[in-house]
Amino acid sequence: MKKIYLVLFSALSLTTAKAQNKFNLLVGTYTNTCQSNGIYVYEFDVTNGEYKLKNSSENVVSPSYLSVSADNKFIYAVNENGTQSTVSAFSYDSGSGKVSFLNKNDALGADPCHLINDDKNVIVANYSGGNLVVFKKNTDGSITEVQQLIQHEGKGPNAARQEKAHVHMVAFSPDKKFVLSNDLGLDKVFIYKYNPASKSEILTLKGSVDVKPGSGPRHLTFSKDGKFVYLVQELDGTLTTLSWDKTGSLKVVAETSILPKDFKGGTGAAAIKLSPDGNFLYVSDRVDANAISVYKILKTGALELVEQQSTLGKGPRDFAIDPTGNYLLVGHQYTNDIVIFKRDIATGKITDTGRRIQLCSPVGLVFTKI
Repeated sequence: MKKIYLVLFSALSLTTAKAQNKFNLLVGTYTNTCQSNGIYVYEFDVTNGEYKLKNSSENVVSPSYLSVSADNKFIYAVNENGTQSTVSAFSYDSGSGKVSFLNKNDALGADPCHLINDDKNVIVANYSGGNLVVFKKNTDGSITEVQQLIQHEGKGPNAARQEKAHVHMVAFSPDKKFVLSNDLGLDKVFIYKYNPASKSEILTLKGSVDVKPGSGPRHLTFSKDGKFVYLVQELDGTLTTLSWDKTGSLKVVAETSILPKDFKGGTGAAAIKLSPDGNFLYVSDRVDANAISVYKILKTGALELVEQQSTLGKGPRDFAIDPTGNYLLVGHQYTNDIVIFKRDIATGKITDTGRRIQLCSPVGLVFTKI
């Protein structure tokens, strides 16, 4: 009997180990420039960087940014399509990679570009609409119509890009008591108290923080200990460090630039991500730069530049680090590929593996468990 138990235990251990070596990579795409089904699911092996296509959605319009439910059973996507934009819900079978459409509702704002979700709500940033909207979740994972809309008003000094509010991101604080929202048009980060169970006042304004005029705040991420926020500004490549405490207080403490000293040309800072161990910060830049900047996060929360590497493509709008930290994958909007970099966990540096996933306009990357 002991032998049987040992055999079963060994088999279970091997299965568990194998499962931890593989994750699903979900990719959201633009569908208006080339042939795309919308959302693609790849199996990715973190031991060797190999991948295979598992499944895709069908006829989904420009699901440019994705957010997966905590139980790994649902995907929520913005459908970035001008004034006809919507937000969609899908069921998700991580084993087969099957993505099944549940429902969609009007975004009530043009060009939604980012979203988050928890067990009760889906919160969306509408870029051209300049607002935030909140959908409630139904028990089957589908979404209600918009339950709350918060409109930002104003403009910034860059007449071409800051002619009005442009909400670019929403993010939960680590304790989920607040939602932060970057407004590229207003050069502000807004802090909202989060009341998940409320019917119509899910978000209530606590305050806002001004950042460098004309910089255009785009995306942010929290440090692993939750004491700092790292914010990248799209229009001028500024990278700002802010302190954060559990009362919802946000203060600018440092500022640097992701641009090399001798750089001349267009810049369009995009995504900002933390390594799984919290030791390194990565920031992508588009237009003429098409590079990733790597920073070591010091114990004080300060940033130390490690390296700047070409992403080997054009338009690195988003990238993702696998859950083990072994690989960093960059999606290129204009060269229609995902470049797979090997990542050194000790130094934070990235090197090209030579592997590419060819795909129409990949612009949103998310890893999930299988």
